[in-house]
Amino acid sequence: MIEVHAHAEIDRSPQVVFDFLADMSNNPKWQKGMQECRWTSDPPLQLGSTYDQVARFLGKEIVSSFVVTEFAPGHRIRIQTTSGTMPIDVIREVGAVADGRSSVSATVTGDPSGVFRLAAPLMRLMVSRSVDRDYRRLKELLES
Repeated sequence: MIEVHAHAEIDRSPQVVFDFLADMSNNPKWQKGMQECRWTSDPPLQLGSTYDQVARFLGKEIVSSFVVTEFAPGHRIRIQTTSGTMPIDVIREVGAVADGRSSVSATVTGDPSGVFRLAAPLMRLMVSRSVDRDYRRLKELLES
């Protein structure tokens, strides 16, 4: 099992940050390797919403399907894969900090199998670095 955490403080209101995160079609704008995100249910995001993501990882195209399993508007989103190369669970939370800024945190867990299970320590490091960079990119994008 892989579990990584990321955190960023963003100089934007929590509502602006949450609204951006809740529109999964924004994912390619801030997640490296993400090429496309398409809704398979009608937007906007809500409990039970579904979407597919197309990403590149280790030189391969990966299509993963997700479902929203928790949704607290303005505060928390939890998504889980329904199909893909590795089961993934992502929790994103947005809160307020001083001066109207936002605190964003993420917990990403995955359960690699096969060859990826053997490389779990390396996978953990790669996923951790990737998620950290993504949240730095999110901060830069929303503050620009």
